[in-house]
Amino acid sequence: IADGRPESPLRTLVPKLIDQHGLLGRQPGERKLDDVGVEELSGLIFRSGKEKATDAVASALADGFSPESVGEAISLAANLLVLRQVEGRAHGASRGVHGSDAVNAWRNMVRVVSPDNAFIGLLVAAYHTAEYSADPNVQGDPFPHDEHRERMTETDPAKLLGRAEAAIRENDQVLAAAAVDRYGYLGHGAEPVFDLMLQFAVSEDGRLHAEKYFQTVVEEFATSSPAFRWRQLVGSARVSASAYGYTVDDKPGFRAPGYEDAVRLLGA
Repeated sequence: IADGRPESPLRTLVPKLIDQHGLLGRQPGERKLDDVGVEELSGLIFRSGKEKATDAVASALADGFSPESVGEAISLAANLLVLRQVEGRAHGASRGVHGSDAVNAWRNMVRVVSPDNAFIGLLVAAYHTAEYSADPNVQGDPFPHDEHRERMTETDPAKLLGRAEAAIRENDQVLAAAAVDRYGYLGHGAEPVFDLMLQFAVSEDGRLHAEKYFQTVVEEFATSSPAFRWRQLVGSARVSASAYGYTVDDKPGFRAPGYEDAVRLLGA
């Protein structure tokens, strides 16, 4: 390769799987994975390593499952990168934010390209999601943990949103996640949560990571099964709590450049 880096294994693996599963020149299937199937495939992608994860996606496509349905499973696996991170900042150029944004981008491209390129795009998305999941720092129990769920006893949506906002401002990732998880579990509407998350997506110094990830959460929430969509907003709450008051270089006491001036000029 011209820049001196070694050739990516994808250059060999993807053509091999396309040929092995007879995907070249084939029309995408229309079968839909049920919730159990989505959960199983996403878990396999997350825990099985790059080659096995990519092969599992190729197999699902060859079995006639639609790119949209398979893409949902890959998105759910990427969301686990956010929810299972053990320590450190979850915002900025983290595994979870990068992984989720990348899968969202691939899914949007897959919707408008040729069938061959749609298959290839999903294989690449699965490969890199599984590659990120090999990091030991994303192998923890998913947020929110049981002990934090137990601390969320409120049922009033306004109080739960207040708990979420307070936790974000205190950089309490686990309680922010627990509050939003509880809110969704009780069946409250999502729009007020998006409004809250948008506030922090534009106010913090994420260098566009925050804005991109917010849009990812909006789109993945809209296209995911009701059984899984709230995981996206739980991830957003965690990332927002990580980002509040920090730059992407972990320097405290900062907001997004120009934010205060924009608020003043707009009278917001």
